[in-house]
Amino acid sequence: MSESIARAYDALNQHLERENMLLCAAEIHGMLCGLVASGAPLKQSEWHGLMIDLANEGQAFSVGMKSLLNDVHQQVGEDLSDPQMSFQLLLPGDEEPLAERLKALTDWVQSFLVGFGVNQQNLAEASEDLREAIQDLSEIARLSDDVEPDDEGERAYYEVTEYVRISAIMCFNELAGLRHPQAPGSDTLH
Repeated sequence: MSESIARAYDALNQHLERENMLLCAAEIHGMLCGLVASGAPLKQSEWHGLMIDLANEGQAFSVGMKSLLNDVHQQVGEDLSDPQMSFQLLLPGDEEPLAERLKALTDWVQSFLVGFGVNQQNLAEASEDLREAIQDLSEIARLSDDVEPDDEGERAYYEVTEYVRISAIMCFNELAGLRHPQAPGSDTLH
């Protein structure tokens, strides 16, 4: 994982702590990614309302938090739609203990599924690969963080993280990116 991702994770966590938010950076990022990847063309007021309900127990966000969420939402849309597949999960850096990174990964996946499920409840017309990926993500969300911090554990963590990353991109490409090519923050339909 790149240092810039680890710094962004730490910065978002610090902001969330100042705002007395219960969720961590991985959960917020995962939830926003799920909303964007679900394919529902939400206006800013709609996804803000969903985030208030899902992430802040119905309490309004501060002006600073709204601004930060707008920035993260826009970045998620840009990263998921990047043809170079630059999208990365917002997780702790490699210097953190493996158990902590795995906990953050499962939190990210659980939150992704929440955000995704709010807008995409019927996968009957989705590809078999996408339905299988969502099922796999449901299994990954239940992984235990009781792992051995050895080379095998690190390799397994990397492989699962990469699978989650590719699955999020696949969801976006199938459900959102190909159907709604405008920027996710845009309120204008073309």
